[in-house]
Amino acid sequence: MEQQRTVSGSSQSPRSPPSQPYLSVSVTDPVKLGNGVQAYISYRVITKTNLPEYQGTEKIVIRRYSDFVWLRDRLFDKYKGIFIPPLPEKSAVEKFRFSAEFIEMRRQALDVFINRIASHCELQQSDDLRTFLQADEETMERLRSQETGIFKRKPADFLQIIKDVQTKMSDVVLGKEKPVEESNAEHEKLKHYIFELENHVAEAQKHAYRLVKRHREYGESLSDLGRAFKLLGACEVNALGKAFSELGTKSEAISTKLQKEAHHLLLNFEEPLKDYVRAVQSIKATIAERANAFRQHCELAETIKLKEINLDKLMLTRSDKVGEAELEYKELKAASEEATRRYETIVRRMNEEFLRFQEEKTNDMGIAFHEFAKGQARLANGFADAWRSLVPKLDAYSSVSQ
Repeated sequence: MEQQRTVSGSSQSPRSPPSQPYLSVSVTDPVKLGNGVQAYISYRVITKTNLPEYQGTEKIVIRRYSDFVWLRDRLFDKYKGIFIPPLPEKSAVEKFRFSAEFIEMRRQALDVFINRIASHCELQQSDDLRTFLQADEETMERLRSQETGIFKRKPADFLQIIKDVQTKMSDVVLGKEKPVEESNAEHEKLKHYIFELENHVAEAQKHAYRLVKRHREYGESLSDLGRAFKLLGACEVNALGKAFSELGTKSEAISTKLQKEAHHLLLNFEEPLKDYVRAVQSIKATIAERANAFRQHCELAETIKLKEINLDKLMLTRSDKVGEAELEYKELKAASEEATRRYETIVRRMNEEFLRFQEEKTNDMGIAFHEFAKGQARLANGFADAWRSLVPKLDAYSSVSQ
């Protein structure tokens, strides 16, 4: 019986009583639409739930990659401090963009992405998630076009952003301004761990990729060798010919096993490792957001001190600018309090998120390495059984030829 993912992330039968809430999402049926540079892949996103805020118990919508990007960006903007699940990259190579393997890898990664959001205690309450899972295609297209992210601003605005960043960097390099950073031992320990984790997982993923490639190349070589053996067998009419034919058939069979195992290794080992490289990069983005929030918090606190001194001077001199200064001070203080709350929220969320990330990583990596070990054992046993079954036949042919 099909199992449903509950809002808490555990499995729940669809026949469970209404008191047990569940939210199950699946990304299926990728289809290529359009031609040339306008071509893209659409997916059916199926939602099954008994949550009252959703429109019915089942909803099927059509989504494309850019819709998933819209959801990711919306969540990143609204839920500062939460590790937003990563999306798979877009293929930069045209000939691979619509290959069956690439499409399946992306479908699987998008399914993981949306289910991580649906099972997250805060993110699954998002209005944007409900919109993504229920809105029609026209609504989604309109929402995407309304986005005003950094890359959708006017060129002049974007150039100004770059100029501001360059100015800031120059000030730091020349000693005019020192970057404001947290002096928090636990946070420094977390940052060090995340950077180390990224390096090690990326290295493991690189070698997993090489292993997949080696399996495929070995499989292709065995297939070529099998065809050559069969051609040799066709040239011989005696026992030697039969031996060559048997070798050829077995080589091609083992080649097929290798190709299947390489595909299994790609989807169930290399891709999960690659997904965690992306996940770590998402965490680094959240760390950067925390650093920005801390700087804003400190800069506003420092500015308030200066405003207080200035206000005191104006009050002592009974300046007619006191009223204006007091209003400016109140507005600045409100902004400072908001910046402090924003920073504290990010810190609280990051502490909770890191514990959740460690639990998920332990579970996901355990499954990936288990699949890897099972696959390698299956492949080794298949190799041994295949060649072992051939030995008696080759022995018999050898005896006949003698």
